[in-house]
Amino acid sequence: MCVDFGWRTFFILKTVRLFFTKEHRIMGTNASLRKADKAKNDEFYTQLSDIEKELSHYKAYFKGKTVFCNCDDPYESNFFKYFAMNFNFLGLKKLIATCYDSSPVAGEQLSLFPDKRPYKIEITEVTDENGDGATDLADVEYLLKNKHNTRAKLKSGDFRSEECIELLKQADIVVTNPPFSLFREYVAQLVEYEKKFIIIGNQNAITYKEVFPLLQKNQMWLGCSIHSGDREFRVPDNYPLKAASYRVDDKGFKYIRIKGIRWFTNVDYKERHEDLPLYKKYTKAEYPHFDNYPAINVDKTADIPYDYNDIMGVPITFFDKYSPEQFEIIDGIGRYSILDNEATKKAGKYLSMVDGVAKYFRIIIRRKK
Repeated sequence: MCVDFGWRTFFILKTVRLFFTKEHRIMGTNASLRKADKAKNDEFYTQLSDIEKELSHYKAYFKGKTVFCNCDDPYESNFFKYFAMNFNFLGLKKLIATCYDSSPVAGEQLSLFPDKRPYKIEITEVTDENGDGATDLADVEYLLKNKHNTRAKLKSGDFRSEECIELLKQADIVVTNPPFSLFREYVAQLVEYEKKFIIIGNQNAITYKEVFPLLQKNQMWLGCSIHSGDREFRVPDNYPLKAASYRVDDKGFKYIRIKGIRWFTNVDYKERHEDLPLYKKYTKAEYPHFDNYPAINVDKTADIPYDYNDIMGVPITFFDKYSPEQFEIIDGIGRYSILDNEATKKAGKYLSMVDGVAKYFRIIIRRKK
């Protein structure tokens, strides 16, 4: 079966069924990990199709690079599968994957390893083992029989551990689905070690004080392929199905749909430099000022006026259309200013309020042209 993403048909899957796979776990000690996982319901397994759609925009970047998937058990990780099956097509130098411990969906796609403890895999060569002219999952099963590829146990597998940080230092780029509950800490580590990254998360991370400044300074931006709607993720068998939208397939596998999913990256792509077309004309009646902040409120990104040159507050979905050449990011406001939090706390005024009604977090912007 060929999978074509519009830019090239680049791998063949013959007899293997592709499922949603595990991409992250909350890290910590064994006891605290399991407790946190259960409490936070933080395990979501990313679809291969979502990975393919996003990474198709960065194909040229990967040539000669070392890719690190540091929340990815190769038993289940679609990130690992994507890079292993496209290792030669992308021209990778090395693929490194680490996992914390055994996965609740292990063994359903690959049977690479007899035991499932914290470990790392380093891939430097991928060959067509079965001689069919394509690199598929049947070949991936033979990866570790190649003397150029290695598997080794880890003490922890936690992305914050010394052993994983040493692997991070080797990498050119990190691509994975990190734990949503640890997103702040995860991004901070990537920034500290000055790594390129393409990671998936919730759009509400835009409002985090640790994340927003990176977006404001154009050090991070949203990815190219997801701009609206929700996404389906597979979840462990013991996951409580409390989501508004879920299903169980004919094999008993559980899936939920999560709203507000976005890719976050610092790898550039041409589409983010395209100007947003502006059609609306400014009027005082349609664009009231915030009660406690010197900017007008714009409820929809599509309604940004083309003839208003002062600052305005727009929804967080603005970042889906943001071009750094067209707009300047000034601040982010909710109850307080995200960039001047302490001062606005002391003032005690709800900033994103219009006519006494609080608006959800607003991005304060100004047109550059």
